[in-house]
Amino acid sequence: MTDILIEGGQSLFRGELVEAPLTVVDGRIAEVGGGTGQRAAVAIDARGLLTLPGIVDLHGDAFERQMMPRPGVDFPIDVALIDSDRQLIANGITTAFHGVTWSWEPGLRGTENAHALVDAVEGLRPRLAADTHVHLRHETFNLDAEATIVYWIKSKRISLLAFNDHMSLTVLNPAKPEKRAQMAQRTGLSLEAFNQLVDKVAGRAGEVPASIARLAAISNAANVPMLSHDDETPKQRRGFRDLGVRVAEFPVTEDTAREAVAAGEFTVLGAPNVVRGGSHTGWISATDMVRKGLCTILASDYYYPAMLLAAFRLVAENVLPLPKAWELISAAPAAAAGLTDRGQLATGRRADIILVDAAQALRPRIVAVIAAGKLVHIGEADRLSLQASRTPEIAAA
Repeated sequence: MTDILIEGGQSLFRGELVEAPLTVVDGRIAEVGGGTGQRAAVAIDARGLLTLPGIVDLHGDAFERQMMPRPGVDFPIDVALIDSDRQLIANGITTAFHGVTWSWEPGLRGTENAHALVDAVEGLRPRLAADTHVHLRHETFNLDAEATIVYWIKSKRISLLAFNDHMSLTVLNPAKPEKRAQMAQRTGLSLEAFNQLVDKVAGRAGEVPASIARLAAISNAANVPMLSHDDETPKQRRGFRDLGVRVAEFPVTEDTAREAVAAGEFTVLGAPNVVRGGSHTGWISATDMVRKGLCTILASDYYYPAMLLAAFRLVAENVLPLPKAWELISAAPAAAAGLTDRGQLATGRRADIILVDAAQALRPRIVAVIAAGKLVHIGEADRLSLQASRTPEIAAA
């Protein structure tokens, strides 16, 4: 593996931006500060740039658009994931947790696609530039999936388990009649057939709490972090806490987020919410939650570019200084996922590093990306200096 020296820019080191060169050896950060170009086969001129830890995305499902760009129009999963990997890297995301939803409904989020996605991520991982994991979004009414999920947990095929209940929150919600039609279109069923399926699945509601408890116990035993999705009330958050679920993902109300933070738990909200200035669903403002200390992680949700843009928007709006804003998209999600080897620029850490041109406050630009010590993306080739004695290893994103 080729050694790399980054020099001339400002590095985010120990919570501050400092002028410090950074050396990468054998896929790890060997040194922050000190070093010379003689030590590396590749030197990168980072003058005018910020050197930052790679972005860690706990929840991203934009890959679904590559699988089904239009309702009923499918593309091969491997093609979709490889293209999504290029998008991830180009947006500075070096660790990605694909939000794979396994629902009781057929189609895009049905059984066949869930199995195919888990298989594909596992099989493609060596070819992907981003360190790619499965964040299984388990629809809790999908009771027939329990045995398989237990196997996936025990065999380490999934890295995060989220408990979703779109049946109660969306499908059976009389205030959202349009959601049924949207979901029916996604499944490929007629509305009449979809309604019949809903009645059948909802009829097993009494079995759901016990199934959640069993899966939570298995996850705890296997050290697989868990998230509860769309917690509506503090009581609901406390119920999941009792099961060992320590991450509140997209809490619906401020009181619910406050309940989680008061208990020292992580709260995840969408980076697109910050970039767009509010939630597309009309729920709480992520920027307000960050300002109040009630959002500790931002995720790409449905739009990969949003994470980089959100961090710099928080800075531009004087909500947080850059080191604190960057924690929301790097150190904090890494900690929530149990990844202790990344999220910070420090000796011995995995060399996931991005170089950013932040000259335009609201339009930061990725100039280069290093993932696991490999240069996987470069936007300005004239910043590279190659030692003639060694052949650089430059992986294409």
